[in-house]
Amino acid sequence: MSVNVNAYQQLKASLTAQGVTLLAVSKKKPIADIEALYQLGHRDFAENYVQELVEKQPQLPSDIRWYFIGHLQRNKVKYIAPFCTQIQSVDSLSLLQEINKQAQKCGRVIDVLLQVHIASEETKFGFDEQEVFSVLEQGSLYANVRIKGLMGMASFTENTDQVQREFSTLKSIFDRARQQFTELSLDTLSMGMSGDYPLALRWGSTMVRVGSLLFGARS
Repeated sequence: MSVNVNAYQQLKASLTAQGVTLLAVSKKKPIADIEALYQLGHRDFAENYVQELVEKQPQLPSDIRWYFIGHLQRNKVKYIAPFCTQIQSVDSLSLLQEINKQAQKCGRVIDVLLQVHIASEETKFGFDEQEVFSVLEQGSLYANVRIKGLMGMASFTENTDQVQREFSTLKSIFDRARQQFTELSLDTLSMGMSGDYPLALRWGSTMVRVGSLLFGARS
């Protein structure tokens, strides 16, 4: 078993005490590793690729809460809409509309987060600040999606000052969105991964996405 039990138990206890949700990022990890973490009581797992998630989901217990955190193409929403607990990587209005459409077909309401582009890398996806507020203004128009908050990824850098600035920016946008759109009850700020989650917690993250600390490095 490649799951680091001690690391998981310590991190889970620390985050629970802070009221923070731990997402175990299981992309590229075998079913056995997910089952091992499940046996420890964990239920919140995150995947980056639609095909991989669709293959894994039927092989695992039905009470697992699946979160999609990768870049999502509109034509693939239909494959995960029947069971996905939350889609965190909503980076366009058209994607939000497609999720609403597919959720309606399934008779579901799907929780989503708006992905905000805070990193310096051009390869990262997401809305800018103005676009976030524009989408939130329309948030209540969609009956089959529930916007729960924001998600962001900091730059992949060892410059902690830069990472903190990016997390601070996202926290500021989140706080103003909560104040302006009280009817949406925004309560989730998903930021921080294995390498930078302590900084994300310092800046108010309510959900961290951790993979390699729990499962070891990916091949």
